[in-house]
Amino acid sequence: MAEGLTPSQTVGPFYWGTLVGSCRADLAHRGVAGERLEVALTLHDAHGVVIPDGVIEIWQANSHGRYNHPDDRRNLPLDAGFEGFGRASTDTNGTARFATIRPGRVPWPAGGLQAPHLNISVFARGVLNRLATRLYFDGDPSLAGDPVLNLVEPSRRETLIAKRDAAGAWCLPIHLGGARETVFFDV
Repeated sequence: MAEGLTPSQTVGPFYWGTLVGSCRADLAHRGVAGERLEVALTLHDAHGVVIPDGVIEIWQANSHGRYNHPDDRRNLPLDAGFEGFGRASTDTNGTARFATIRPGRVPWPAGGLQAPHLNISVFARGVLNRLATRLYFDGDPSLAGDPVLNLVEPSRRETLIAKRDAAGAWCLPIHLGGARETVFFDV
């Protein structure tokens, strides 16, 4: 039998067992400190059609601006009940929902502070590698000085800024392509 290259595959399918347990969508549990929020992230393909079988991960600092990670050794409170990581699959409407807290500001390596944000990883059919983006909160006064947001062309920044819906959830559509494509970062 001749040996050849392994054929390329897209990401997925995803199995329910990988979406529960410590990697769940409720990050604001067990008495976690901070302002509680609901975040709704909706995946769309390049044609605007929702993606009902994607997976979204979020990673964020706690309300004091400290990550639950061994490399974050700053002298800030570490909330033992807050993991800072969540994972959820999208529903039939293409939406993944998270219960979390508003993150604190974290430092930028070159100096200054970043605006509160969520780091987002997207996994979907047809995507060979994870896509990395961010969610910022509309109306936050620190947006104008955020060093990462300021690297993005002004006309494209709105693809990273969540707005509140009538129920108070922070909503961000994530477009994988097309005229409204979300800004993705090469990390």
